[in-house]
Amino acid sequence: MRFAIQEDMLPGKTPLEQFECARRLGFQGVEVWGCGLTGRVPALVEARRATGLAIAAVNHGRQSDLLHPDRAERERALAELRESIVNAVDLGAAGVIVVPHFGEPSLPDLTPYKSVIQLEYELLHNHLRTLSDYVYAMGTDLYIEPINRYETHFINTLADGARVRRKIKDNPHIKLVADLFHMALEETDVPGALRDYAADVAYLHLADSNRRLPGRGLLDFVAIGAALREFSGWVSLEIGEPGNNQANARQIVEELPACLDFLKRAGWFAPAI
Repeated sequence: MRFAIQEDMLPGKTPLEQFECARRLGFQGVEVWGCGLTGRVPALVEARRATGLAIAAVNHGRQSDLLHPDRAERERALAELRESIVNAVDLGAAGVIVVPHFGEPSLPDLTPYKSVIQLEYELLHNHLRTLSDYVYAMGTDLYIEPINRYETHFINTLADGARVRRKIKDNPHIKLVADLFHMALEETDVPGALRDYAADVAYLHLADSNRRLPGRGLLDFVAIGAALREFSGWVSLEIGEPGNNQANARQIVEELPACLDFLKRAGWFAPAI
């Protein structure tokens, strides 16, 4: 596995300063946010070149709703996602992370024809039939992230995400993100779920059960590390308020050496301090 950190967790006024900080900490890559990314691509490319770090992924974040009931809004959401995909290619990122829908249902309940959830799976399936060809042609991947029930009613567990993949015949260019914070809220057995869906997961978001750095919550990182022994994808730290951690970045960096030491003692191949 390779270790990355999200860009807003790094202090610095420029991408180069942030990437230099990540390199000093021993990380191999940086995960960047998709909203407003296009104008920042040249500076990020230069930071990547100067430091030798990789762009682990583009996190599409909370942009438009792929499952919106209005067709124009769905088209806008698809256009934004395609822009994130193009940016990922320009940055040499492994893929784009996307949450298909946040919040409560927005589609109508058409029971007994189809429930909201059935309609959402069908609509997402239709999107992915086209998007899977698009990311393949562009030379990157799309990562679907299950998140907890307090942030969405749709795709909460790795099993839910795997259901999406089964509908597209386990397309190798559509994989899952396993986020340990969300899994702590939704999975009855976090290490077991990671083992059961190992073939579906290509990316890992690393945090403890309380969204703090590993070692500050209740997750068993020894057991989780053992379950990930064969995992070869990116592991990216995502804590606090994802996308809005810049004000606390210096404090996060001060606490990171102890966190990375904790991961090593738990059997993880963490970055060198």
